[in-house]
Amino acid sequence: MADIALAPETPALPPTQKGRSRGGTTLWRYVLVRFLLIFPTIFILVTTVFLMMRVTGDPITAALGGQLTPAQLAERISAAGYDRPLFVQYVEYLGSVLRGDFGTTIDGQPVTGVLLRYGGATLELAFYALIVAFVVGIPLGMLAAALRDRWGDAVLRIFAILCYATPVFFAGLLLKLVFSSWLGILPSSGRASPRVELALNRIDGATGIYTIDAIRTGNPFIIGDVLQHALLPGLALGLLTAGVFLRLVRTNVIGTLQMPYIDAARSRGVSEFRLVRTHAYRPALIPIITVIGLQIAMLLGGAVLTETTFEWMGLGFQLSEFLKARDFVAVQGIVALLAVIVALTNFVVDIIAAFIDPRVRY
Repeated sequence: MADIALAPETPALPPTQKGRSRGGTTLWRYVLVRFLLIFPTIFILVTTVFLMMRVTGDPITAALGGQLTPAQLAERISAAGYDRPLFVQYVEYLGSVLRGDFGTTIDGQPVTGVLLRYGGATLELAFYALIVAFVVGIPLGMLAAALRDRWGDAVLRIFAILCYATPVFFAGLLLKLVFSSWLGILPSSGRASPRVELALNRIDGATGIYTIDAIRTGNPFIIGDVLQHALLPGLALGLLTAGVFLRLVRTNVIGTLQMPYIDAARSRGVSEFRLVRTHAYRPALIPIITVIGLQIAMLLGGAVLTETTFEWMGLGFQLSEFLKARDFVAVQGIVALLAVIVALTNFVVDIIAAFIDPRVRY
């Protein structure tokens, strides 16, 4: 019988390489889909903000209705284009947003300029709040898991509920009362002392983020002054997120402690605290990464009340001032910009979570 010529077989990839190839393809597909979802998300957010602002009428009448004569008011409305059909205004607004123009305030300042001027302060406050959330929430969550179903666990869970449920402005007022009025050890308002603030504003190439500018000076007094002013606002806003982290870490650590490999380590006599510290805390941190994007949105929302309580001159404080002045164009622009920031932050956080946890895929 004649030999049958067989085509050379293509060497099969090892199982690990196959898994990597499929996993890598799935990962990049996930990244692409998440990136494409940014655009409809921002579109929906910007559209919602536009329509909500128009429910109250045109911004000119809302801001200057009692200050101008009807003829002057009509002239301003016509010049701004608010007498045209709503759909035409909406299309023009979308076009300006695509060009990076989010409108101007009543006194003629570009909203993007307001963001650049005060955005650093809000970013700095959110950074300190996240530090407080990590330092307080994660260790206490691990401790609550180690003490599960004991009185210490109950106390920590109540503390987490209080942190999450207490309004930010109320927590800020309590902190000011205790540490500023009663103890007198921390400043009650502002981002820095007047003299320090003046020195920071004179620095060449100032970033507007006082912590960075203070470090650039190399002056311990300036650095200490900035940190003292940031402590209470960061604590008031950070405890809100710390309560979320505490409960999330506790739940996930307890779930991890029920895994078979933990039971095997426990049977070898490993203590409960060592199990939590060595084996259970890393898997419990993955959900923390996935919710950071949502917490950023919460921090930006809480920044409005925190900055108003502590007179922290950031975007939240300016937003409250624009609301008082009924400057709805500025409010619309700032809220739209914050929506864009939140959408981009969620995208970055989701991608980081996908690289860390291979289970995060479409």
